[in-house]
Amino acid sequence: MRYATVVISPEGGGLQPADQALAGDPTVTRDAIHQINLLSDGSCVSLYSVRGNLEAVAEILDEQGDVIAHDVSGDHEGLAYIHFQPTETVRRLLSITQDNEIVLKTPIDCLESGGVRVTLVGDDGTIQRVVDSIPDSLTLSLEGIGDYHPDSEQLFSVLTERQQEILEAAVEMGYYEVPRNATHEDIAGEVGVSAGTVGEHLRKVEGKVLSTLVQ
Repeated sequence: MRYATVVISPEGGGLQPADQALAGDPTVTRDAIHQINLLSDGSCVSLYSVRGNLEAVAEILDEQGDVIAHDVSGDHEGLAYIHFQPTETVRRLLSITQDNEIVLKTPIDCLESGGVRVTLVGDDGTIQRVVDSIPDSLTLSLEGIGDYHPDSEQLFSVLTERQQEILEAAVEMGYYEVPRNATHEDIAGEVGVSAGTVGEHLRKVEGKVLSTLVQ
């Protein structure tokens, strides 16, 4: 079994008008899409994890013509359920996964640029066919490809989204290198929290990972 992780970048900063509006609001962060389904009537439903000004999320969705209905829950971090009419590009993307023997891993990472990071799981031929079917109007970049090992994914999944974000920043900035190339303060500046919060989350991450490994 193989996997390919690709970044799909639309022109204009979003695959949907609503998604573009959320991506363009500085008080709102789209973290991930946990589910997205194409319904028999041609509309779509999706479940986002969002953080920041959740009242602004609801107000933005109220104003979008492609949104049929929505529900936003949470305080500073929460979920947004969105029922919407997809653009032709989104409809084609979802049809590609339905028409091929491919697994679309969730959650799908949302990027600040408005694009998404997607991991496809299947055999090499099917992955290549899916990638070749992605509309030319989208920019596609390959981030990784290889044998799929779900154990590492399961280990990562025991962490909360905020813990995943801080861990990824710590690894990318060299916190776990010898000697260390980053401090809690450096990581805090990258993810927008306090140094104390970074330290607390990293201790929890290390505790969860180690306890999972020795079970």
